[in-house]
Amino acid sequence: MRHCINFAKMHGAGNDFIMIDQRKLGGAQLDAKRIAWMCDRRIGVGADGLIILGPASSQGADFRMSYWNADGGEAEMCGNGARCSVSFAHEIGLMGETCRFDTRAGILDGLWHAHDDVEVTLTPWSGLELDVDLGDTPWPAHHFCNTGVPHLVIPVDNLEDVPLEEWGPRLRRHARFAPRGTNVNWVSVGPGGQLFMRTYERGVEAETLACGTGASAVAVVMCRLGLATSPISLRTRGGDVLIVSIDMEENTLRLRGPAVTSFHGEVWIDES
Repeated sequence: MRHCINFAKMHGAGNDFIMIDQRKLGGAQLDAKRIAWMCDRRIGVGADGLIILGPASSQGADFRMSYWNADGGEAEMCGNGARCSVSFAHEIGLMGETCRFDTRAGILDGLWHAHDDVEVTLTPWSGLELDVDLGDTPWPAHHFCNTGVPHLVIPVDNLEDVPLEEWGPRLRRHARFAPRGTNVNWVSVGPGGQLFMRTYERGVEAETLACGTGASAVAVVMCRLGLATSPISLRTRGGDVLIVSIDMEENTLRLRGPAVTSFHGEVWIDES
């Protein structure tokens, strides 16, 4: 038997996702193998991850966001995915301009300003550690922060000089972060104090055009180092801007930026 699944293709600052309304699955079962196939950019739809919006599991929440990386593995959180989820939920009638929704990392609040301007809270960060000793690397300082998922933050003078393809995989799997590994972000300070960043994302196992939880981790670290003040403007690799607002006393984060629908489509899934 074959199932036809309707989806929306969305991106948050170039971080792209396959969005599915669980009510439209029609009995189709999406396991890790099928999700990885759908996210494959050569033989599938192509995306950094896949998101299903389903019934809330917490009282007072409007829906639940379930997120899988492009390799088919389920992840705790995705900041840009959360913003796209709010925009998609608004589109399919699960919310008005505000909402609360479940994720594996906790309950988040969402605010739909416009189709290309969505804001979400993130779970409080944890595990902030400055000057993490990682041994011999090309950079003098490495910092760590968990903003729903783990992130390594490395300040650099010039992003274009970063050998990301070499060091992204090495640091992502560094023994210090075993067994699950970490995402890796490089950040530089540009004119007017705007931050510029690049991210090697675990689960995607490549550089992504943006990373919301990564932008949030970078913002926390740079604030703690005294190199930025809230709200923080971050220019992503894709060229869009994400805004991170931080309460350093309460450990709270808000992430704001574009969440755009690229197109709608359908894909056929074999049951066997």
